This record gives sequence, C-alpha cells and structure tokens, in this order.
Amino acid sequence: MKRKKICFVVPYVGTARVFLKNHIEELSIYFDVYLVANVLEEEMIYFKDTPIKEIKNVNIIRGITLINDLRSLLHLCSYFKKMKFDAVHTVTPKAGLLGILASRLAGVPNRIHIFTGQVWHTKKSVSKHLLMFMDRFIVWNSTHILVDGQSQRQFLIKNKIVEESNSFVLGKGSISGVDTNRFVPNAIVKKEVRNELGIKENEVVYMFLGRMNSEKGINELAEAFNSLRKKYENVRLLLVGGDEENMTPIVKQKVKDIESVIFYGVTPTPERLIQACDIYCMPSYREGFGLSVIEASLLEKPIICSDTYGLMESIIENKTGIRHKVADVDSLYLAMEKLFNDKNLVVSLGKGGREYVLENFSSKTISEKWLEFYLKMFNV
Repeated sequence: MKRKKICFVVPYVGTARVFLKNHIEELSIYFDVYLVANVLEEEMIYFKDTPIKEIKNVNIIRGITLINDLRSLLHLCSYFKKMKFDAVHTVTPKAGLLGILASRLAGVPNRIHIFTGQVWHTKKSVSKHLLMFMDRFIVWNSTHILVDGQSQRQFLIKNKIVEESNSFVLGKGSISGVDTNRFVPNAIVKKEVRNELGIKENEVVYMFLGRMNSEKGINELAEAFNSLRKKYENVRLLLVGGDEENMTPIVKQKVKDIESVIFYGVTPTPERLIQACDIYCMPSYREGFGLSVIEASLLEKPIICSDTYGLMESIIENKTGIRHKVADVDSLYLAMEKLFNDKNLVVSLGKGGREYVLENFSSKTISEKWLEFYLKMFNV
C-alpha cells in the first residue's frame, strides 16, 4: 500500500523543532512527512536525525505583508500541486491562513489546522475583528480543526470561531507535551546553575521564561516583585527569553533594587535553567496552553499563573499552583508572598505538578494521540 504524504506548514523551522519534532518521528513510521517553513541554515542541524522527506523553504512572515503573502501563497500552491499531498497540517495563524488556503486551492483532501492561542484576544476594534475573521476563514477552509486545550476550545466556541461539532482536543491538550526524560528534577544541577548565576542558597527565586512583552504580564510581574523585594531582602527575579518589546529598561524602571533581577536572555536548555528557580511565574494576558508551565511543573516547581482561559488545563488550583487575576498586580503579589512564606506548600505544589504532568502531558502520550488521529483519518 502506498504511504500517505503529510506536509506540516509552520512559519519558522524553530516552531517545528519545539512543537512537532517528536510527532514527526512517530508519524514517519507510517507516513512520509514533509515540512514547509522559513529555513535558517543553522537550524537544520536540529533535524539531521529526523526522518523528514524534505524541508521546503517558503518565506512565511508573521505580520501582514500583502505582496510577500501573495508570493508565499502562490509558492505554496505550486508546491502542493506538484507534491500531491494527502494532508496539509498548519500551525500558527499566519501559516494557517496561507497554508490552508493554498492547500484548498491545490485540491489537498485533508486540511488540518491547530489553534494554539488567539492573537486577537487582547486587540481592540478593527484589528481584533480582522484577526477574528482570519481565524474563521481558516476554519471555513479546513477539513479538521484541532485545539491544544479544552478551555481554549470553549473560548473559541463562545466567540463563534469554531463549533462543538467541528473542533476537538487530542488527549488532555498541549500541542507537544513534555519530554519526561529531559525534564527531571536534579538537586546537583540546581546548585550548579544557581552558582553560575550568583544566586545565594537562602535566596528565593521567582522565574519567568518566554517571550518578554507586555502581553506576557512582565509589567505586572516587575511591579509585584518590586513590592516583594521591599519587604523581603532574600528574593530574586530571573527573566529568561527574548526581549520583544524593549521590556528590559521598563523592568529596570519598575524594580528599584535592579541588582535583584537577572536578565538571562534566550536559553536552548530550559530543562537546566528552570532548575535554578523556586517558584515559576506565568502572568500572561493570553496563552494557548502554556507549555513552559508544564515543563516547570515536571521539574517540581510550584506555579503562579494568571486566570486567562488558555492556562486552565496547565495547572490545578492549590494542587500544582496558584492563580491570580489577569493584569492584577495585587493578586499576583499576594500569590508570590503566600509561597514565600509557606515552604510546605511550595514542596506540595511542586510534587503535585510533576504527578499531574506525568499522568497527562508526556510528549510520548501526545505523539500517540497525533498518530491515532492520522491513522483514523486515513483509515489505516
């Protein structure tokens, strides 16, 4: 029997490396898998042992650029018609818009998109309605719609983007799950990283990892931490990730004792760096699922996160973490202070988090769900 051909479309190769690598390996046992993305030569090393038939370079840019988008759409149409794929699967809004439309125009029979968060959730007026229309357009032209969390799916249904009948979540959610062999608590590694960062043994470290921008709640985190630092001297804030909106000077302005803040930048080894913290914070305004949250939970870190819809499955209140109101400095501060003063709760939330992730979000479990989805779709 001829093997079915699946093509994943993402904006950047790095997106596939983070979210799809394990799925591609699992699916390649049964299917021929291809990848379309903006290809950076230095990133190809991450796929040298991955069984991808071809990685095709198409210039997919995150923002709206009409001429480039039209060029990319035509490029995708031509490639899809030539390759005669049995399925095209898109990730992220822009890849979805171009990839799903091109695959429909090219006659691809199975067109799958996965929602991993809504850019429009925090937008206003015309911009919001345009972005919502683009999401609906993706749905109209898809044959299958996946969502990486139940609370996000209900949010999309409420906003009339998807319906109960045309969308579903694989397993408990998460686009990729977490590698349980990679994220393992290790006291020796924790001590090593803290020494490298100049963190004292008695200091309590609050950590954020992700894209540093206002929608991630960095402003509120800085203000809450500043209040905490005024009251307790042995606290530190560790900020990890690329600074997308020049947040560093803003944080420096908000935190009076700036020596207590560590600006780390991007890390290729979150499984090592997260070990250094005592408490993990994700005060985001919007989130699709919150992969870094379950990574931190797997490392037995108690979680403080906002109550935005996308983080509902990421923690269990008072079992793996504590929620605070979105964009609310006071409730964030109270959660941070509560964990500072209750070491037993820190330990119990950490252990509860690891158990929760092991039971529901291992990358192996999620990859098996993706494979089941494709086997059923193709009647294999």
